[in-house]
Amino acid sequence: MRHILKSLKWVLFWMGLAILFNLGIWYFMGEQKALEFLGGYLIELSLSVDNLFVFITIFMSYGIKEHAQHRVLGYGIAGAVILRFIFIFFGVKIVNMFEWVLYIFGAVLIINGVKMFQKEKEKDPHDSPIVRAIAKVLPMTKEFSGEKFMVRENGKRLFTPLFAVLCLIECSDILFAIDSVPAVFSVSTDLLIVYTSNIFAILGLRQLYFVLEHLHERFAYVKYGVATILMFTGVKLAGLMFGLHISIPVSIGVIAGVLVISIIVSILVSKGKKQEKGKGKKNEDFEAGSPD
Repeated sequence: MRHILKSLKWVLFWMGLAILFNLGIWYFMGEQKALEFLGGYLIELSLSVDNLFVFITIFMSYGIKEHAQHRVLGYGIAGAVILRFIFIFFGVKIVNMFEWVLYIFGAVLIINGVKMFQKEKEKDPHDSPIVRAIAKVLPMTKEFSGEKFMVRENGKRLFTPLFAVLCLIECSDILFAIDSVPAVFSVSTDLLIVYTSNIFAILGLRQLYFVLEHLHERFAYVKYGVATILMFTGVKLAGLMFGLHISIPVSIGVIAGVLVISIIVSILVSKGKKQEKGKGKKNEDFEAGSPD
């Protein structure tokens, strides 16, 4: 519990820093840009939650120890900062040159949002083609070696499976960026606003991960909230083709509202299930203890 509270404090610290930065944008660049940053930040933060659930699955599947998780997430976030800049930089250039690309982004977001509502079979990270390809190309040990990505055996440098897990995390983030970056374009195409809103959301992910790791069962329905947000931003982008314009304050209200409602529903449902399990256990104990 103490560890969760410490991580939560850091999550709140990064959120507070984002709010201060947003106030700076409001002061120097005006209310419109501040609203764009806030909208982009909320979109990226909500979509990142779903990304973290995937990270939890990967780490649990490979039995990665907590200290090693810290290291992988540290490198993963550093890589995400660089990769997001590349995605956003070229994305903004393309959108400014070809505005109709936004309509395609909108359609992709709607389709991906609908897919998230459908129950998919859980994929085993061990069967990942990325991990298999890395194991074939790079000399790799069969066993993990603590937090090390590389070890020396018999005078040769060998990669450990932890390096393959890091690559899997980075590739997962790239896939999520395909959704999150176009989604932020629904509120702004300003390079500074899009990039900084992404980065501030990413910076707190390491601590947010360790909060969700212990409480992920209580946030099971957040996924559907994220799917709704994806569909909403998709409709917002695709709607531009028909002259439909949804203002940024309305967008922020919808995104924040959906996220809060999905969290509340998740907590209530998980609490109900916990109570049902408790009653079931009491009944079993009563029946086991009752005379024939």
